[in-house]
Amino acid sequence: MKLSLGPLLYYWPRQKVLDYYAEVAGWPVDSVYLGETVCSRRHELRLDDWLEVAGKIAAAGKEAILSSQTLIESEAELKTLRRQVEQGLFMVEANDMGAVRLLGQRAVPFVAGPTLNVFNAETLGILAELGARRWVMPPEMSGKALAALRVPQGLETEVFALGRVPLAYSARCFTARRFNLQKDACEFRCLEFPQGLALATREGEAFLTLNGTQTQSARVYNLMLELPALRQAGVDILRISPQAEHGGELMRLFRRCLDGELAPQEAWEAARASLPGAPCNGFWYAQPGLDQVAPALVADATNESTP
Repeated sequence: MKLSLGPLLYYWPRQKVLDYYAEVAGWPVDSVYLGETVCSRRHELRLDDWLEVAGKIAAAGKEAILSSQTLIESEAELKTLRRQVEQGLFMVEANDMGAVRLLGQRAVPFVAGPTLNVFNAETLGILAELGARRWVMPPEMSGKALAALRVPQGLETEVFALGRVPLAYSARCFTARRFNLQKDACEFRCLEFPQGLALATREGEAFLTLNGTQTQSARVYNLMLELPALRQAGVDILRISPQAEHGGELMRLFRRCLDGELAPQEAWEAARASLPGAPCNGFWYAQPGLDQVAPALVADATNESTP
């Protein structure tokens, strides 16, 4: 099983991004997704910069993939998408159907991103015919649904395994709204929140995380305990979402766990102190996403219900 580093979902200063990926070049990761997927106003790095970073990642022996923006709302954003599709050096992760159409027209292989929201074999088959070589399961999809899915032969399956879960995207910027600013005059407030802007209920319970036009979970999705089930389901790649702190440590914990150097429980316990929030895994078990379900309890319940 391979490891991937998903696209950077937050807005960081240019030098922090460059330093981060310089470190990533030495991490035990197989694929690295690069590019802006959340908001085109985040322009500390432009496409040419991302292409340069991709070249360095590829030179380090890793697969570099360019991720497209999730919501395309302007001609300028469409122009950037066309350039991504036409650059010809690196595979592209398509995060909306417009990107799929452009990539299919050029007959080039691509990754079907998680925001395509693929939940059935028929759609997977269509994407494979258009050129998809890999698909990323929507985080809300359960392990049981994945196991029952007929994945076309030759199509790799990637699963979001660590990070705050991207739950929704909007044309509005919620971070700007928090400061009574318009989206087009946001003063780039996202730079102040390298791990998103945390929201809590009136009772003080962690609720959601605002990340510009993206809404994320407050808790951190972590499927380390589910590694045996992920293998059994035929998953090829586990996606780790970039973290503002302890990213290399978390990636190495996953690698050691996959290599059999650490038991899943031991790795999960070691990772907990390095996460920016409490862990959860509910979606994998078709439960509320914020739940933390014990695999042993699930197995016991299944055995008890078997006649």
